[in-house]
Amino acid sequence: MADYITITAAAGTWVVRAGGAVLGETNGALALKEGDYPEVIYFPRDDIAMAFLESSPTKTHCPHKGDASYFSIHTKSTIIEDAGWSYEAPNEAVAKIEGYLAFYGNKVTVEQL
Repeated sequence: MADYITITAAAGTWVVRAGGAVLGETNGALALKEGDYPEVIYFPRDDIAMAFLESSPTKTHCPHKGDASYFSIHTKSTIIEDAGWSYEAPNEAVAKIEGYLAFYGNKVTVEQL
């Protein structure tokens, strides 16, 4: 697993935006790299405006990370379904991402400032 998934501190300040609003900004992001997949930025939950997120009934399972719970985002004009996810009780090998959220870049904007 050590060769398949790596988790490192994401350098700098990261922001997530949806519907023109900033949902979160952090200097404490983690970068998760899984195999040949693009790197994913995970935001500490404390740095996300959780009032705009609603738990979704969607759940998935990853054999490497565990069970993912999804969140939809409420903006002024729409609901962005299943825009983000979290591993509430991740597998021990990726325990660092517990309490963090990641977002789909094709649904919201995730960028380094």
